[in-house]
Amino acid sequence: GRGPRGPMALPGPLSPRSVPAHRPSRESFDLLVGEVLKALERHFTVEPDHVEVVVQEAPLLPPEWTDEVPLSIAAATADGHRILLFRVPITHRCLTDRDLEDVVWSVILDRLAEVWHMSPDDLDPRPR
Repeated sequence: GRGPRGPMALPGPLSPRSVPAHRPSRESFDLLVGEVLKALERHFTVEPDHVEVVVQEAPLLPPEWTDEVPLSIAAATADGHRILLFRVPITHRCLTDRDLEDVVWSVILDRLAEVWHMSPDDLDPRPR
């Protein structure tokens, strides 16, 4: 139940030490978040409020917590705002890579819109 074992890509003339066949889920998630933030870069230079986006594995919740596990939170800091994205709850709600991409976009846009008091649709640079 833990997936395939052993090397997934064998050494060859162009890759003498082999190549990784896949990235660990943390690295893939971080790259996806980075791509979304890069696409939104022009907003970060225009908006007056500094925003830091951070990825954490999961939120620390008290034992008596009964609500749905949050996908992210936004908090004010001394020099602006910090948005925490929780990788495990986000990835557990997605069945495909496309679902994951859509949820990450949605969570980031919603949180930035909340911080900057805008509509998420106004921030989204993707074609409609």
